[in-house]
Amino acid sequence: MLDENQIQSVMGNDVYSSDGEKIGRAGTVYLDDQSGRPEWVTVNTGLFGMNESFVPLESATFGDDRLTVPFTKDVVKDAPNVNPDEGHLDPEEEERLYRHYGVSGGVGGDIDGDQTQTAYATGGVDDDADLGRGDRGDTSGPDTDNAMTRSEERLRVGTEARETGRARLRKYVTTEQQQVTVPVSREEVRVEREPITDANRDEAMAGPAISEEEHEITLHEERPVVATEAVPVERVSLGKETVTEQEQVSGEVRKEQIEADGVDETRGTRDR
Repeated sequence: MLDENQIQSVMGNDVYSSDGEKIGRAGTVYLDDQSGRPEWVTVNTGLFGMNESFVPLESATFGDDRLTVPFTKDVVKDAPNVNPDEGHLDPEEEERLYRHYGVSGGVGGDIDGDQTQTAYATGGVDDDADLGRGDRGDTSGPDTDNAMTRSEERLRVGTEARETGRARLRKYVTTEQQQVTVPVSREEVRVEREPITDANRDEAMAGPAISEEEHEITLHEERPVVATEAVPVERVSLGKETVTEQEQVSGEVRKEQIEADGVDETRGTRDR
């Protein structure tokens, strides 16, 4: 069962079923008006999270930024359509939900006729709800002392994580022309003549005196040969870094003012 310290962490995080299937995203947590304990959570389901279902927090667990409830996704999506007025669940609506989920009385026990649930202060809150503990009201009156309490609202600001985009690496092949200079060699015919000397006379006179002859030699040349090979040149990966910046938020708050009638504030006043 969730405790009050986990309420802020639950809202805005993913909700998973008992069989590990993602149901949707947690919206508003509803607290018991009497005990202040979390009893219900709204879950945004369907395409783009347009549908909202109430799920009891009995036996629900929260960890690793995910809320796990002991119900299947179909059971949650088929829950009765409840539209609470001013951030409250009345006993009749709550009883319909308990019957659907097959639980009796929820976390706090059996439902009595006066029990209601109030939305937690962040997300769907009743302006006068004090974290689900009901309306404080004005403590002054004829049956109280001669002082009245002045209250004012203050903004509570938090953050939630949402997906803003995705990045991926994709590898594809392109073709380009490259020119490389390669040295090549070839053989050419050169006629060499030498006079008859004592050194070559025997070779020169070895054949017949007069005859017809042919001599042949083979010429060679080099030609460029082009081939390719794949070589690794670099590694590319995706990384994430967190950048923190300051943003200003605004909201309307109410405060009570006290005026005194029939009192001369210029006489008989002193700092206390």
